[in-house]
Amino acid sequence: MPEPTTVAFPPAFLFGAATSAYQIEGAVREDGRTPSIWDTFSHTPGRTAGGETGDIAVDHYHRYRDDVALMAELGLTAYRFSVSWSRVQPTGRGPAVQRGLDFYRRLVDELLARGITPALTLYHWDLPQELEDAGGWPERDTAFRFAEYAQLVGEALGDRVEQWITLNEPWCSAFLGYASGVHAPGRTDPAASLRAAHHLNLGHGLALSALRAAMPTGNRIAISLNSSVVRPLSQDPADLAAARRIDDLANGVFHGPILHGAYPSSLFEATRSVTDWSYVLDGDVRTINAPLDALGLNYYTPTLVSAGSGGARGPRADGHGSSDHSPWPAADDVLFHQTPGDRTEMGWTVDPTGLYDLLMRYTREAPGLPLHITENGAAYDDKPDPDGRVHDPERIAYLHAHLAEVRRAIADGADVRGYYLWSLMDNFEWAYGYGKRFGAVYVDYATLERTPKSSARWYGEAARTRVLPPVAPGA
Repeated sequence: MPEPTTVAFPPAFLFGAATSAYQIEGAVREDGRTPSIWDTFSHTPGRTAGGETGDIAVDHYHRYRDDVALMAELGLTAYRFSVSWSRVQPTGRGPAVQRGLDFYRRLVDELLARGITPALTLYHWDLPQELEDAGGWPERDTAFRFAEYAQLVGEALGDRVEQWITLNEPWCSAFLGYASGVHAPGRTDPAASLRAAHHLNLGHGLALSALRAAMPTGNRIAISLNSSVVRPLSQDPADLAAARRIDDLANGVFHGPILHGAYPSSLFEATRSVTDWSYVLDGDVRTINAPLDALGLNYYTPTLVSAGSGGARGPRADGHGSSDHSPWPAADDVLFHQTPGDRTEMGWTVDPTGLYDLLMRYTREAPGLPLHITENGAAYDDKPDPDGRVHDPERIAYLHAHLAEVRRAIADGADVRGYYLWSLMDNFEWAYGYGKRFGAVYVDYATLERTPKSSARWYGEAARTRVLPPVAPGA
C-alpha cells in the first residue's frame, strides 16, 4: 500500500514537466528548419486524425519566454524538452545551423534565469526526412549521423545543460514507426523494425561517447525507455512464456545491450523467422553498453498478455496506436488484453502499481544507477467552465496515486531523482492530432491562450512543499 502522503520527497528531488519539439514548437519552416519524418507523415492524407499537423502546434517557438514564466509561476523545478534535429542539422549531415541552435540557447538561458533545471532530449522521434529517404533507422549509417548531431548539440549547450537524454522511447521509433506504421515514417516491415532497434541502440552508444568528448565531465547522460510492465493473464506456463516473449521485445531488446552488454538469447531465438541479426557487428554491443549516469523511465499503463493466436494486432496495451499490422515482430501467438480498472481518454487503464513495479525492477536490474520518471501522465476530456477555469480532478487523482507509488519505491530503496509530468501543456498528440489533452496547462487551439488547469496548481504545490497535497473531494 502507498505510504502516507505527508512523507516528504528528498530535498533534491526534481518536480518537472516534459514536452517534445514537434508537438509544441511549430515554426516548421523558420530559421533553416527542414521537414522531419513527422512533417511528412502528418501531411500524408489518412495518417493523423483530421489531417492535423504540427505546423503551428502551440507556437512554443515564439512563446517560449511566456511558457518558461508559467513554469516558474507554477513552481516547477525542472523542464524536459527535446531538440528538433532538422532545426539544428537540416539534412542530418554537415555543420549545424546556428539559428536553430540559438533557439535552444535562448530557451536554456531563460530556464536557468528562472531557476529551472533543463533536461535536454536529443531525439524524440523527428528524424530529418533526408535521412529517412536514405533508409532511416534500419540503415547503419543513421546511427553515425545521430552521433555527429549529438556532438554538435553537446558542443553548443554542454556548458549550460547538465542533464542529457539521447533517445526517447526507442521502442516507439522502431516498432511503431517501422512495424505497425502508426507513427512516422509509417512503414510496415517487421525485419526493418528490428534493424531499426539495433541501430537506435548503436546510435545511443555512439552519441553517448560523442557527448562525453564534447561536454564537461560533470554532465549526466541518460536514455528514456518506455519499458513495459508485462504481466501474464495467468500462471499457466503458456501465458508465462507469452509474457517472457513480449518482455524481450518490449524491454530486453533495449535494456539487454544497454544495461547488461548482451541481447537476450531468447530474443534471437524468438525472432529468427524474421531476421538473422547479422547487422549486429563485432564491437556494437560494447559501444551500446557504455556506462550511463542515469536511466529515464516512461510509464503509462501495464501490459497484460496470454498465449493465443492473432492477438498481436490491434491496440497496444499502452495505447501507442493501433493498426492492421503488429508492432510485435514474431509474436502472432500472443494475445493482448485490456487490464481492469478506470481508463483515461486514451483507453489506457490507470494502474499506479505498475510504476512502482517498474522502478523496483530497474533498481534490481541496474543497482546504483539513478532513475528518473521522464514521462507519466494522462489524457482527459478537459474543458473550461463558464468562468474560463479548467478543473481536472481525474488528473489530480492520477498524479496523486502515481507520485505516491514513486515515494513508496524511494522508501523501498529505489534511487529516484525526479518526476516529469507528461505534459506541460496540451499539444499535438502524434497520430491523434489535437483530440487528446495530456497537459497540466490547457491550450485554446484557436487563440493559443494558456490556462493552468487545477492539476497544474496541485502539482505546483507538491513541487514547492515536497509532499502530496490532498486530493480534492470527488476526484
